[in-house]
Amino acid sequence: MNYRKLGKTNFNISEISLGTWQVGGKWGSGFNDKTADELINTAIDNGVNFIDTADVYENGLSETAVGRVVRSRSERIYVATKCGRQINPHVNEGYQPKVLQKFVEDSLKRTGLETLDLIQLHCPPTEVYYRPEIFEMFDRLKDQGKIQNLGVSVEKVEEALKAIEYSNVTTVQIIFNLFRQRPSQLFFSEAKKKDIGIIARVPLASGLLTGKFDAKTTFDAQDHRNFNRNGDAFDKGETFSGIDYDLGLKAVEELKALFPETTNLAPIALQWILSFNEISCIIPGASKESHVLSNLSVYDLPKLSPEKILAMNKIYEEYIKPSVHHLW
Repeated sequence: MNYRKLGKTNFNISEISLGTWQVGGKWGSGFNDKTADELINTAIDNGVNFIDTADVYENGLSETAVGRVVRSRSERIYVATKCGRQINPHVNEGYQPKVLQKFVEDSLKRTGLETLDLIQLHCPPTEVYYRPEIFEMFDRLKDQGKIQNLGVSVEKVEEALKAIEYSNVTTVQIIFNLFRQRPSQLFFSEAKKKDIGIIARVPLASGLLTGKFDAKTTFDAQDHRNFNRNGDAFDKGETFSGIDYDLGLKAVEELKALFPETTNLAPIALQWILSFNEISCIIPGASKESHVLSNLSVYDLPKLSPEKILAMNKIYEEYIKPSVHHLW
């Protein structure tokens, strides 16, 4: 495992970390505590020391599992969680300091931790980023010892740029992968100036970049890859990075042709992300242990050559950029 500094938090974290949206089993399968514990322990056993969760993942069960495992380990494991998505309807007016404080306190109870290493606003409406009182509230929580750092998880580059205008924002979690490249332009350079930790989420475009899907692949009724392709439940960009599924499959076929000796493209897609020094860590999800090990197999591969990276980017330019680059 290699480690990178998480911006001005000064945490030294595993560059391949763990996202826990589906840690208790695959989407739509319900939550299995045994599976969750096995996954998290496997990740830690292999050097992962940063785990990202959220209060809405399986109605708090993900947070509970993360806390349970972290408390059972002797290693220093950094826990990041998120708040805000419980607000229903999820609108700007619902974001109030007292509401968010209660969410943080509930997360502390579920995890059983004395303090949260990182609390992140969970993709709030764009208007929230223009409300200083929301961000100021987290300074009080820090003074009380309930949190160590504040970050944001965003949908759009505009939101990321606005968030880092607040001096107490230390990290930005943003969708970034071979099929979502816009953040690497202005945002990366601005984040570097302010020593902001960048956490790459949805790194495999909801599994599309593993190369294991085709036109016949089906997804469970409760899986967002089935019901949210057009943004019916939440932001469309969360599902397959907002790419039309069939178009994505065509681009992946081109990617396979670049790496004919490879049956699993996931570690190659992760390597591409790690080629950006501005990235602090990647948080791929996993619903079984083999996924965790697949993500960590990035270290078993030779380093991507500049020529391969250029060819991968050409696939993005030709297939993906015209339809999605301007949207997020």
